[in-house]
Amino acid sequence: MDMQTVVLGTSGTTSQDVIAVARHGARVELSEEAVAALAASRAVVDALAAKPEPVYGVSTGFGALATRHIDQELRTQLQRNIVRSHAAGMGPRVEREVVRALMFLRLKTVASGHTGVRPEVARTMADVLNAGITPVVHEYGSLGCSGDLAPLSHCALALMGEGDAEGPDGVVKPAGELLAAAGIEPVVLKEKEGLALLNGTDGMLGMLVMALADLDVLYKSADVTAALSLEALLGTEKVLEPELHAIRPHPGQAASAANMLAVLKGSGLTGHFQAGEAPRVQDAYSIRCAPQVAGAGRDTLAHARLVAERELAAAVDNPVVLGNGEVRSNGNFHGAPVAYVLDFLAIAAADLGSIAERRTDRLLDKNRSHGLPPFLADDAGVDSGLMIAQYTQAALVSEMKRLAVPASADSIPSSAMQEDHVSMGWSAARKLRTAVGNLARIIAVELYAATRGIELREGLSPAPASRAVIDALRAAGVEGPGPDRFLAPDLAAADAFVRDGRLVAAVEPVTGPLA
Repeated sequence: MDMQTVVLGTSGTTSQDVIAVARHGARVELSEEAVAALAASRAVVDALAAKPEPVYGVSTGFGALATRHIDQELRTQLQRNIVRSHAAGMGPRVEREVVRALMFLRLKTVASGHTGVRPEVARTMADVLNAGITPVVHEYGSLGCSGDLAPLSHCALALMGEGDAEGPDGVVKPAGELLAAAGIEPVVLKEKEGLALLNGTDGMLGMLVMALADLDVLYKSADVTAALSLEALLGTEKVLEPELHAIRPHPGQAASAANMLAVLKGSGLTGHFQAGEAPRVQDAYSIRCAPQVAGAGRDTLAHARLVAERELAAAVDNPVVLGNGEVRSNGNFHGAPVAYVLDFLAIAAADLGSIAERRTDRLLDKNRSHGLPPFLADDAGVDSGLMIAQYTQAALVSEMKRLAVPASADSIPSSAMQEDHVSMGWSAARKLRTAVGNLARIIAVELYAATRGIELREGLSPAPASRAVIDALRAAGVEGPGPDRFLAPDLAAADAFVRDGRLVAAVEPVTGPLA
């Protein structure tokens, strides 16, 4: 199959294009329109550079040092120095897909024709992406204002043939060696170009786009596992009926309820009561209110997508070259719009994980599980069943609650008080990535418990969609009820089953596409 090619014009890009380049190695090309816009904006910068009047980023220093006018013979050194000095990241390496996303998104802004970068520099950026060369970027160094400075600086450093990068084979080598092997000439930056390569919210935006894609899968998965838990607990599906959700018209709530109802269609377990039990008038909140909680999160996702779409259409740089030929300073590099929704998503994800854990705990507690064995064990007392799986899930939920504390509420002034309010959006994005990974694991534990609970309901038939999930999960190597065994491999396999979208893929042939 031919590799996908993403063509960048002057009007931004899409989430699908970001995912294609970051995760699937799609090739990047510049449109003729973008090349023409690059050349036109560069002509503006060249004309300003020839004048004696100082222009920020063209003929001055940077940040708090912007008061110094830089002579022409020092300007190449100025642009090289900003990249070298700002490539000051520390800590673990950032994931390859994150680096590819931020490189691609910086190129997106460059291609807009608002940055004054030469066409040949933009082409080199595309060549590096297409060659599979990924600069080494570190965890710490961005405050989310004046852009993701240190992460983008490490990428710009590689364009200059300096610093380290990972090759297409996954081996880290000096960037100059990798460029030479790929036949790519290192760039020599001219006026404004160093600054233009650093001054964007591309890292946090790339992580937002990928988190949105992952959370779309996980919210559908959580609707499925909530339905399975309801079934295993012999709950009632009547609370999912459309007329109940129409009178509180949140679209996410209606979608989650519809998904759960579709999964439960044809179930022989719902609405039953164990002999000797008092009839249940209502199920517990973690069952009955599942659509309300997951639905609120879905509506949060919708808001975050709107922000991401606006950012994907934006050109974030300072100063910018306007269509009328003016070069103007601005504050569009401030990461607040992205930082807020990154934090908002972490809050929603934490609450979704929290309610999923409560359902798991109910499945394991013989006093609340309506006839299931303690901890879903084979021979309780001799076997511990899923007791410690819930401990693991609880530990993940606890961490998610800590990760839900907003990064964007903090600000530490920098650059000698010139940059006296920052967004901390990069930090918000990093913790959201951790939260998304945790959420997948939490849903996987609920899936593991709920499917076991359904299988232990002898004499009652699950819904066809539930049966399809159980069959697919067992085919993936996740075992069903039985004596205690080494549990970690089963949980890891369940995690991969959820994370890869196989849980959603298992039910949709029965239910139709989930919302």
